[in-house]
Amino acid sequence: MFTQLLFSFGGFAKPFLMFTGYISSTNSFPKPLTKEEEEYYLQLYKKGDEKARNILIERNLRLVAHIVKKYNNTGKDIDDLISIGTIGLIKAISTFDLNKGTRLATYAARCIENEILMTIRANKKSKIEVSLQEPIGIDKEGNEISLLDILGSDMDDILDEVHLKLQIKKLYQAINKVLKGREKIIIELRYGLIDGGCKTQREIANMLGISRSYVSRIEKRAIDKLNKALNN
Repeated sequence: MFTQLLFSFGGFAKPFLMFTGYISSTNSFPKPLTKEEEEYYLQLYKKGDEKARNILIERNLRLVAHIVKKYNNTGKDIDDLISIGTIGLIKAISTFDLNKGTRLATYAARCIENEILMTIRANKKSKIEVSLQEPIGIDKEGNEISLLDILGSDMDDILDEVHLKLQIKKLYQAINKVLKGREKIIIELRYGLIDGGCKTQREIANMLGISRSYVSRIEKRAIDKLNKALNN
């Protein structure tokens, strides 16, 4: 996998290999850049200075290592996670807009995490695909048949349906775990989780005898709780 990643990044291969090896072989990292240093090297890189880009990568390796630690229990090899996270960092540096007013680390953290999550999700989908194709018996002619043969549907449709059902199950578990009282009632009514019919905030306010703005505040708080629960 690591070799494939290097080939896919072409010109990034040499610095990418060096920096990935650096993370996996030592526990010490260069200090992050100050805001002024970061702006200086970003401006140099935008002018085509490859050395500046390498410095930006090296001085943000600590961030990659920090994020990778969150995914140690996913079953992925740590070196692969570091490789994937470093790709996310390189993409972040390449696409970062200095005029947005945010620090590179804030933007890069999202890119690194997204890169890791996309890979993990792709692997999960691949595992589901393999399990659907595994033999579960034989037909009348003695040929092996799989679950996919019985379902008789398009592979992508099946995978999407399985993935959706897993996500829905996680959502219901999170609702029951983190939402209390009105929070749970409002979410269930707003998004049709009880009878399939979605209610407006005004309708829910009339049902509960509270103001529409209060319903809105409770809904926002509940969604924040669910986001945190699902992301964790």
